[in-house]
Amino acid sequence: MSADPAVRQVCPTRCLLGESPLWHPDQQCLYWCDIPGHRLHRFNPATGIESHWDFDTDVAACAPLRDGSMLLAMRDGLWRVDLASGNRERLAPPPYDPAVERFNDAKCDPAGRFWVGTIYEPRDPPLAALYCLSGQQLDRRADGITVSNGLAWSPDGATMYWSDTKAHRIDAFDFGVADGSLSRRRVFASFAPRDAGSPQAYGGRPDGAAVDSEGCYWVAMFEGARIVRLSPAGDVIREIRLPVQCPTMVCFGDADLRTLYITTASHKRPEAELAAQPWAGSVLAMRVDVPGLPACFFSG
Repeated sequence: MSADPAVRQVCPTRCLLGESPLWHPDQQCLYWCDIPGHRLHRFNPATGIESHWDFDTDVAACAPLRDGSMLLAMRDGLWRVDLASGNRERLAPPPYDPAVERFNDAKCDPAGRFWVGTIYEPRDPPLAALYCLSGQQLDRRADGITVSNGLAWSPDGATMYWSDTKAHRIDAFDFGVADGSLSRRRVFASFAPRDAGSPQAYGGRPDGAAVDSEGCYWVAMFEGARIVRLSPAGDVIREIRLPVQCPTMVCFGDADLRTLYITTASHKRPEAELAAQPWAGSVLAMRVDVPGLPACFFSG
């Protein structure tokens, strides 16, 4: 199946592992991370200007603060960073051994808490976990997975989604916005794992995600060359084919929140694949009919 012609390249910068796209509601700019590239990017669609900041370790995810600074999840902890001055304050050290684990997908909930999962790099056993930062208190809230991804909340905040990419599974929780409580964990959606058949038949595994204003869950299917939109019941109701094999995450942006931005990966991909997919590692986008939800700020 060919790629959807509505998909376009937004920024040609090729990341190794583009992740954590964030549309900043105040700045009207797109932020995203290149995890092994140790870099945070910003793109202003109105001017076409791309900026970036380099760090000395993996930069996995970002979230905005009201004072204009950013919260960054890095291998060596959670940091509040003033991008204008370069001043940094570590809010929490890493709650794991950085030699084998790092932070991965992260997002703020509707009350301003920062939820961040990890990836256990040896991949077995499933020792990754999900943490919540409220103020400067970091607490472990869920575990039993290998690659934490897919964090998102329903429009009313009553449901939280969380995926284990390696397990090809997305879970849902009942979520308490007032106290950040999690309950009634259940499988929201699952996808077929890779088998011995044709690689072209593989649909990918769920990576980063975002929820739209109708409560539908949009998820990047890593190695599946597609984005899928799931209904609140977990059924696939739309598929968008992409011109790259490895989309990593989506977010909604622009003033009307009707542009779906898509980060992608080029890291450790076969040379022939990269030659055939020149947009791999760049940021893609397409217009959609249903707007998304605005990003939440960290309240700490």
